Amino acid sequence: MTAKVEIYISPFCGYCARAKRLLTSKGINYIEYDVLADTALRDEMQKRAPGSYTVPQVFINGVSVGGSDDIHELDRQGKLDPLLAGKA
Repeated sequence: MTAKVEIYISPFCGYCARAKRLLTSKGINYIEYDVLADTALRDEMQKRAPGSYTVPQVFINGVSVGGSDDIHELDRQGKLDPLLAGKA
């Protein structure tokens, strides 16, 4: 089973591109929400991850795992792959 991955982004965001590159390099399909195109999505993001004001915000199986730096750190620690596989 593969986890459901969602990412809130805005165009021209380098951190968003970096997070998406990491997910893509792992063969992960994700649902992308553009908070610039639909500002209601920013409110939704902030409700789902209280205290989050910046993009990207990544959710794995509905759980906030943070932004680009956070998922790269999870990857360095060997914790991202189990989350993406739905095993954590």
